[in-house]
Amino acid sequence: MKQSAEIAVIGGTGFYGLFEKASEHIAETPYGPPSGIPSIGTIGDRGVAFLPRHGYKHELPPHVIPYLANIWILHTLGVKRIIAPCAVGSLSPEVKPGDFVLCDQFINFTRERKDTFYDGPKTTHISAADPYCPELRKIALEEAQPLGLTVHPSGTVVVIQGPRFSTRAESKFFRSIGGSVINMTQYPEAILARELEICYLNISLITDYDVGLEGDAKIKPVTHEEVLKVFNTNIEKLKKLIVKIIPRAPQNRTCLCSKALEGTPWR
Repeated sequence: MKQSAEIAVIGGTGFYGLFEKASEHIAETPYGPPSGIPSIGTIGDRGVAFLPRHGYKHELPPHVIPYLANIWILHTLGVKRIIAPCAVGSLSPEVKPGDFVLCDQFINFTRERKDTFYDGPKTTHISAADPYCPELRKIALEEAQPLGLTVHPSGTVVVIQGPRFSTRAESKFFRSIGGSVINMTQYPEAILARELEICYLNISLITDYDVGLEGDAKIKPVTHEEVLKVFNTNIEKLKKLIVKIIPRAPQNRTCLCSKALEGTPWR
């Protein structure tokens, strides 16, 4: 019997116990092995897959994650929607540790990452004007408020190469160009989903203030330990939000994500 799922969660260690019962989906992809074997279970009456972004032992740093293999294996499972929580640093004093941001834009500063399924001979250009699913973002905002979460309904994530954090000069520059938060994995993950007409929702959990805030000596530059501490403190809130979002995702999609390949050689 072929395994399938309509929704996927790409996340970290705090999500390994997402299902009470789960099966594994072992498969090869044209792009090599994914970060880990997807587990498949149910939330409500919806088939859901979980994929560990950094591997089950958190062994894959951001710049070596097999992004193409990860998105492709979810595609082969029949996934039409991806919920992608991640830890991010804040670039703004209004966006505080423990807050959540539903990003609607990204600015890419990564390099040498494979970032397309369409290397030819058919040429395909998809729109990236609005890279995150507006339908899922609306649902997430509506479900977050009754849970008492502080949620920012939009934001621009600056995606850096990693694995190091920013210098003070870089952080200042990222703020100056309109960045709200900073992360290392949103590119090319989000755009690869769009290339396969998969809806993609980012839920950013603020864990720190990047290099600190200019003029405030009390706020120190980010450390790996502090990121983990804040993330672990808020992981249950994040899981509750995701469990609320999944049943509300409409079976029939009318969003722009589902039409990304219209007018291309792949339609």
